[in-house]
Amino acid sequence: MQSINDLLTLYPALASVPALELEAEWAGGVAVMQAPRGTQLFAPGAQCGGFPLVLSGEARVFRMAPSGRQLEMYRLTPGEICLVSSASLFSGEALSAYAQMHTDGSLWLIRPELFEQWLQRAPAFRRFVLGQFAARMADLTALIDALAFHRLDQRLAQALLGQGPRINVTHQQLADRLGTAREIVTRLLKRFEAAGWVALSRERIDILQPAVLRQVVAGEVAG
Repeated sequence: MQSINDLLTLYPALASVPALELEAEWAGGVAVMQAPRGTQLFAPGAQCGGFPLVLSGEARVFRMAPSGRQLEMYRLTPGEICLVSSASLFSGEALSAYAQMHTDGSLWLIRPELFEQWLQRAPAFRRFVLGQFAARMADLTALIDALAFHRLDQRLAQALLGQGPRINVTHQQLADRLGTAREIVTRLLKRFEAAGWVALSRERIDILQPAVLRQVVAGEVAG
């Protein structure tokens, strides 16, 4: 169980809210939840139950087509805020996406009425929330640009980079992240492997030539 000091380390802007209110809310412990991998945090159409702060683990936020195909919007890790939850609380409208724990983790849920009070009474907290909201919007705009204008091989190469020389991931997980079919991802990965850029094994991808993948991302090399 994390302490309030752990909370403030992850979200230092909370130090600007009234200390007694913060301590009382944390001491109550009602809003702290353990969330095993696979836990659904929210779904479209539901009212937002509070402002979630991730204390540990990682969640993924995604949209789902009627066919069941998923499009990952972003990941949510400790120290970050959820764009979909924020938008719902700001507007009073229902949630517009799914959120699911990608790993085991824990969250602290700030009650909607308390969230609104702290936004009004704690300028540093308000700046943090609005700043993170703007950053998430920029990420979402980049995702829309990628979907509209970038080839899938570029997007796949980008998804493989920046995670070290070995990635533990399934083809389906990559397909969900890219908003496409698993078969298409598998086909592209096999092309990458045939070119000597990656090595494939069960639920694992070894990155052999990251420099070439960066060229694919830049459009200098076709995947």
